[in-house]
Amino acid sequence: MAERSAGLLIFRRKHRQIEVLLVHPGGPFWAKKDLGAWSIPKGLIDPREDELAAAMREVEEEIGTRICGRFERLGEYKQRGGKIVIAWSVEADVDIDVAAIESNTFTLEWPPRSGTMREFPEVDRAGWFSLAEADGKILKGQRAIVSDFAERQARA
Repeated sequence: MAERSAGLLIFRRKHRQIEVLLVHPGGPFWAKKDLGAWSIPKGLIDPREDELAAAMREVEEEIGTRICGRFERLGEYKQRGGKIVIAWSVEADVDIDVAAIESNTFTLEWPPRSGTMREFPEVDRAGWFSLAEADGKILKGQRAIVSDFAERQARA
């Protein structure tokens, strides 16, 4: 069975325009990558964990903010490696200061084969982006999340 992750496409309305929150992965592999490197806040679903609860937990772990609101399921999106991302959209119920995010961390041997273990933030930064900007920033496998959301907003 494929790994399953859950995440939230958090949005806000600013000056009559919709902006979405994306996060940039931390660690040395992503440090110099920008276009096509960002993601919705998401993570693996623990066994027996409710999918939406997992998405909410992951957001809190990755940006340090609890999000509440009306969650709308966008769908399931298969990633290049086979992982399935289950995504919801939700309008931000708090003002998220992207400069003040607080992410959990992970440990990695760096440089490789050095024997030195270093700690890195899971998310090193976050940003608010227009839908057009988000389409260029987000990982290719998650572009459908943004486009499905944009289509729903256009119909609303």
